[in-house]
Amino acid sequence: MKNFSLFAVIILVLFSCKQETSDKESLTEDQLIAKAKEIHNKVITLDTHCDINVKNFTDSINYTQDLDAQVTLPKMKKGGLDVAWFIVFTAQDSLTPTGYEKGYENAISKFEAIHKLAEEIAPDQMELALTSDDVRDIHKKGKKVAMIGIENGYPIGTDIGNVKKFYDMGGRYMSLAHQGHSQLCDSNTGEEEGVWLHNGLSDLGKEVIAEMNKWGMMIDVSHPSKESMKQMLELTKAPVIASHSSARALCGHSRNLDDEQLLWLKENGGVVQTVAFGAYLHTEKTEKRQAKTTEIAKQIADSMGVTWIERKDFMKLPPEEREKYYEFYMKMLPIQKKKIAKMEDMPPGASVTDFVDHIDYMVEKIGIDHVGISSDFDGGGGIVGWEDASETLNVTLELVKRGYTEEDIAKLWSGNLLRVLDEVQKIAQELQKT
Repeated sequence: MKNFSLFAVIILVLFSCKQETSDKESLTEDQLIAKAKEIHNKVITLDTHCDINVKNFTDSINYTQDLDAQVTLPKMKKGGLDVAWFIVFTAQDSLTPTGYEKGYENAISKFEAIHKLAEEIAPDQMELALTSDDVRDIHKKGKKVAMIGIENGYPIGTDIGNVKKFYDMGGRYMSLAHQGHSQLCDSNTGEEEGVWLHNGLSDLGKEVIAEMNKWGMMIDVSHPSKESMKQMLELTKAPVIASHSSARALCGHSRNLDDEQLLWLKENGGVVQTVAFGAYLHTEKTEKRQAKTTEIAKQIADSMGVTWIERKDFMKLPPEEREKYYEFYMKMLPIQKKKIAKMEDMPPGASVTDFVDHIDYMVEKIGIDHVGISSDFDGGGGIVGWEDASETLNVTLELVKRGYTEEDIAKLWSGNLLRVLDEVQKIAQELQKT
């Protein structure tokens, strides 16, 4: 009798799976789009990595306007992107008191810009969230949600008290390094030449991990080295995130997580936010397209009287020169985009299908509860089909086409990340009691 019951259950499950597949295959393109729109409107869509330029956060130039930036309020509304994690990014500089002071000032200016947007420029359209409950409450009001992530712990300097200060200003995750080793830990960039500064975390970095746990700030492992990540996981009392990384098995970039790292993250209970950055999704496509886009960019730069600088060299510039070059770069992008749109022989770039290939891989490897979504917009991100926030629906559409359920999509878009935030903040409350 028991064997018969088990057989019946297996038949029922198989039939259900076949029926679901059959239903998916029988839907027309219009029906798939309609289904995607319905799900997209129900779930909270959250992007964990959107870089900013403080010059777009003024009274006269800001995100209420449809600027050339990939993320603005009009673009968020058009694409149905509900939550943008705006990034307090500080490029790596010298490990000196002067460097730390400049880094700190840069970080504060970006914190203040994000607060100004949410509290002064567009409080009727967007509010700053500090918890998952805040996210849901603001979303229910029909407003967009701003959250704050910190890319590079460099501006902390050597003052451990800055962790709490940045938390109080709204920072809810932080990576301890970026392009180049910081005073806190080694960066993934050391892999290219095999040159390390700390062989993982510095002693100060270990203190910072404990301090982040104590106050409820998520640890971001996207830019630190593999050894740094390993040591972070040994020390942390809370789940971690990779705010913008993809699968190294599909694209062998050091910014991506290999299978061992993915399994570490699963065991920790964390989440990896798949990133829509071409070079981290499909090497061959990106290299071919990048060669052509760089050629166009150089022509535009030459016409504007600017010497073109490669990305790796850009990161080595002093902060003032970086800022000046970044202004040119943001002016160049829309011109480049218009030229590319008119070209018929442009090599295809990494696309939404490549992006969801990485989601598929990581979901199969570590489970649906440990994968999320990010763009790295205005920081180099953007792919064919998801060029900016206005095209966010296309991600949901591709997920629907591949058979992901509404529950799955809700987890990928925000549920998993908010779960980790909740757990990190709950653990912090307990730690503060001791």
